[in-house]
Amino acid sequence: MRRIVQTIAFRLFLLIVSVQTLVLALLTFAVLRVQESSLMGNVQTSAIRVSEMIRRATRHSMMYNRNADVDGIIAEMSGEPGIEGIRIYNKSGEVAYSTMPSELHSRVDVNAEACVSCHPGSGLENPRPVSAELSRIFNAPDGHRILGLITPIRNEPQCSGADCHAHPPSRTILGVLDVKMSLAQADLRLAEASRELLYASVAAVLLVGLISGGFIWLVVRRPVHRLIRGMQLVSSGDLTQHLLSTSQDELGQLARTFNSMTQELARAREEVTAWSETLEEKVRVKTADLERAHRQMVGVEKMASLGNLASSVAHELNNPLEGILTFARLLVKRIGRSTLPPEEAKPFVDDLTLMADEALRCGNIVRNLLVFARQRGVSFQSVHLAEVIERCVLLMNHHAQMHNVGIRKSCTGDDLLECDPDQVQQVLIVLMVNAIEAMGATAGRDEGGTLSLDLTSGGTDGLIRLVVSDTGIGMTEETKAHIFEPFYTTKSDTKGVGLGLSVAYGILERHHATVDVESAVGKGTVFTLTFPVKQPQPGVQQSNSSSVEGRHA
Repeated sequence: MRRIVQTIAFRLFLLIVSVQTLVLALLTFAVLRVQESSLMGNVQTSAIRVSEMIRRATRHSMMYNRNADVDGIIAEMSGEPGIEGIRIYNKSGEVAYSTMPSELHSRVDVNAEACVSCHPGSGLENPRPVSAELSRIFNAPDGHRILGLITPIRNEPQCSGADCHAHPPSRTILGVLDVKMSLAQADLRLAEASRELLYASVAAVLLVGLISGGFIWLVVRRPVHRLIRGMQLVSSGDLTQHLLSTSQDELGQLARTFNSMTQELARAREEVTAWSETLEEKVRVKTADLERAHRQMVGVEKMASLGNLASSVAHELNNPLEGILTFARLLVKRIGRSTLPPEEAKPFVDDLTLMADEALRCGNIVRNLLVFARQRGVSFQSVHLAEVIERCVLLMNHHAQMHNVGIRKSCTGDDLLECDPDQVQQVLIVLMVNAIEAMGATAGRDEGGTLSLDLTSGGTDGLIRLVVSDTGIGMTEETKAHIFEPFYTTKSDTKGVGLGLSVAYGILERHHATVDVESAVGKGTVFTLTFPVKQPQPGVQQSNSSSVEGRHA
């Protein structure tokens, strides 16, 4: 009950019923007053007619002084329904005729209310004309109301001019007719009318209350209850609620707004759910990116340290190696000019030649170290990268045929690149040599393979990508992590010292290029070189420069 009392529908219903009850109460009161006034007016009019009729009926008998006739007429009239009593006062205020014998010959006080109402301030002369103002209402001893009407008996010319008349013409009033009529029947009718009107008002209140209650229940309570129920379900997490909104009123607009809100909430929750489901994957990707960036930083620092070390070692070894090479060649010449027989001199010459060759090989290693450590000047110019690729293919074609390797190239888009073509060619030669040897007999394979060079220009990002891929033996993750380190090699013979990719890395770094490596054992290797079309101005830092990444294919 408390919840019902606190609802808006109940308060609205209570307001309507209260206002209706007040209005009907005021209307009932006004109708009762009007009805009472109308009924009393009719009663007073009837009383005036009855009084006038008695006066006319007794006029002739009183003119001829027939007292018995007057008594008979009054007695007959008193038997009519509603007449309580009839009295006639003479000019002295004495009761001359009455329906109550006990009142005969009694006098009335001329200052009483009944007399003053007819003769205000003028004694018994010049009374007012007969009207409702000469009536009075008082209560009988048994409690019912009585209407008393005073009718003056005037000294008419027919009476004052007669020979038998004892009153001069100057006396205008000869007496007073006092008629008392019961209002019990009128009060009963008024009470019955009041009860009927009250019952009708109560019935009207109940009917209008029932209709207004039903209207409020259908138009206000039910839509509001559905809206509250929908909000409760939405607050509990059920966003599939949809309210009917057929009406065009405020509640219909509210229902449509609620439906739009739940749809937006459902869509937002789906987005949040989808985002949370992929959050773990995003975290894993970001973690991998951070680890890759960390490896890049470590690789850059390691390469810088190795470059400094290589430069120092190269300077320290270069002079001793030059001396060994020089004296070995000098000894060979001296032995050739000596008197030793050729068969005796041959072992010494062979040993010295081997020493000279090894010293020369060590010198080449030292020079590669200097190339790796030093960043010699770069001569940038705009060239077509396809032409550089074509020169590399011509240079490596014979080497590829010897290892039963086919070369496939593809160039699409605008390939104009700002670079040092000789250094870019050196990078491609290193990658192509490694790829051919990974597919040739040196890798223990007889079937050969295919070396692919695919060039694509960047479009809107301003980059050119060159993909060098092979179908060789591939690399392990451990090998892939060290391929750009100096002196790291997987070749079993003495032809490689592990500086080719290190030198290529330095060249790419100076060109602000990136290299991505994808490889798996038995599936080949893919190097993706990404060059900026235009080299940055001095002092402008490039976010993609010197980036080396290795990803498992």
